[in-house]
Amino acid sequence: MPFVIDPIKTPSVAVVKTDLRFPVRRIFCVGRNYAEHTREMGGDPDRELPFFFTKPADAVVDSGTEISYPKLTKDLHHEVELVIAIGKSGENIPKEKAREHIFGYAVGIDLTRRDLQNIAKEKGRPWDSGKAFDQSAPCAAITPISDITDIEQESISLSVNGEILQSGTISDLIWSIDEVISILSGPFSLAAGDLIYTGTPAGVGPLVLGDHIIGEITGLAPIDIRLSVQFSVSSYENR
Repeated sequence: MPFVIDPIKTPSVAVVKTDLRFPVRRIFCVGRNYAEHTREMGGDPDRELPFFFTKPADAVVDSGTEISYPKLTKDLHHEVELVIAIGKSGENIPKEKAREHIFGYAVGIDLTRRDLQNIAKEKGRPWDSGKAFDQSAPCAAITPISDITDIEQESISLSVNGEILQSGTISDLIWSIDEVISILSGPFSLAAGDLIYTGTPAGVGPLVLGDHIIGEITGLAPIDIRLSVQFSVSSYENR
């Protein structure tokens, strides 16, 4: 079938120990899913139901990439997260069936233009300007679920230039992996290729040009990125 313009290249994420790629369909993110982070952002972890926002599929960035400090912000923040890779379609998925829909897990970073997000919050506007920008969803190689014993007991951390700034365990999630999948599959039909960023521990903070960021979850491949240059259209197109 001919197209009026060249179709875009399918965004994808590496799969550990193979030369295969996981095609990315959509990226969902869970807001405020760790109690201490919810408190540091001014929320109440005991009363708030989970909420979701999205990023474009082509915001995904491989580990080892030198990315650009994004335009229009002076307050770029790091948020390390467990990423669920969906491998089987479903809707209204019961909690007890959620694991059947998981292909694997990865470490991701939800990069956030915090100043733009705060402006959107104050004005009651969507968060797209703060969350859904170019290169805002770095993601490490995915580890298949069959290679993971008990992800909930693993530790999660993020360091900037060798200093650990975020740390916790996956069991600290307010809404568990199974609950997130079940709740999200109500308003949305999940499909193979979807990524779910499940929330971040406390300790989020600003990044500056030149920073070296490493996110880790025990048993998974780490995410390793550097903020190398100021954003420009030419540097983004030539990545």
